[in-house]
Amino acid sequence: KCTYLEIEQAERTHAVVLSRPAWLWGAEMGANEHGVCVGNEGVWTREPVGEDEALLGMDLVRLGLERGSSAREALEVMVELLERYGQGGSCKEEPVPFIYHNTFLLADRTEAWVLETAGRYWAAQRIQEGSRNISNQLSIGREITAEHAGLRQRARSQGWWSGDGEFSFAEVFSLPHLPARMEAAGARYRAGKELLRQHAGHITAETFMAILRDKASGICVDSEGFRTAGSMVSVLPRDPSVPCVHFFTATPDPSRSVFKPFVFVAGVKPMPQVTSPTFRDDPAKRIPRFQTVVDRRHELYRRHQAALELMERDQERGQKLLQTLRDLEKQGLEGMNALLGGTVAPCPEELADLFFDCVEAEMKFYT
Repeated sequence: KCTYLEIEQAERTHAVVLSRPAWLWGAEMGANEHGVCVGNEGVWTREPVGEDEALLGMDLVRLGLERGSSAREALEVMVELLERYGQGGSCKEEPVPFIYHNTFLLADRTEAWVLETAGRYWAAQRIQEGSRNISNQLSIGREITAEHAGLRQRARSQGWWSGDGEFSFAEVFSLPHLPARMEAAGARYRAGKELLRQHAGHITAETFMAILRDKASGICVDSEGFRTAGSMVSVLPRDPSVPCVHFFTATPDPSRSVFKPFVFVAGVKPMPQVTSPTFRDDPAKRIPRFQTVVDRRHELYRRHQAALELMERDQERGQKLLQTLRDLEKQGLEGMNALLGGTVAPCPEELADLFFDCVEAEMKFYT
């Protein structure tokens, strides 16, 4: 049972950790027990967005993680389900529909892919080296590794491509005039690319955290009533004997949030502090949808929000709190670097409590 559709169940699914809008079934980003990570971005293309309820891009993120034991396998799961069920339906918990198509980043210990979609059509690029980013626009040009069997025929039949010369997915399927909300996407994409280029060859988890916090580039948004939601950074060692480490904020605006480490081990401690409440008569499930509003904030979110208000009201106290949070994050990073570097042997019991303990510590600073 996905957000809007029911689809056939898989024989087995993998353990996953997800960062998601609380009202829906899927996720904006997450990882599974095999070290596969997937994240999505909204995009608008020449293909019309459909108000008919189908799979959301966020459903595809979760389905790829639950059913794929490698990045390539997750990609195959996602495109097969996309072609069969399509994508559509509102992506926001509001009465007025907000609909988009999706682009995705997929990675595991050995491979990385970009998957970009336009309706049921898609193109994928395997990333062989260096770094890669996406940002609310099509970015796969001529370097297509795999594609929908009917992609080029669709472009020709619509008059978007003559069939002559090399085929560029981004050039052919991008809108000739971008909607206002997408105008900043190009600047964000270029800024992300440049920030990654500046650190080429020595990119660390801290590098990614700094980029995700960058407000000047627009990557970290905090304006016009919109604030960047949860953020995630994963370290996927090539050595399979070393665990993958996934850092989540579980709160919005990474510039004022703490990245907390999570590791897949047996017996992970339940984390009610970052689990949103459920509602018997949920307005996201009742037809017509989204007619009423419920408070979906989890406990950490509530306390974090109160702390943000304090930071904005009292600059001095706010700066002290922010420094305390940064120190907490630094401890987590140092511990994980020791684990990844092999200077500390992993203790399964401690790792099972790791994320829970970090959340508890953060909440103490908010009270």
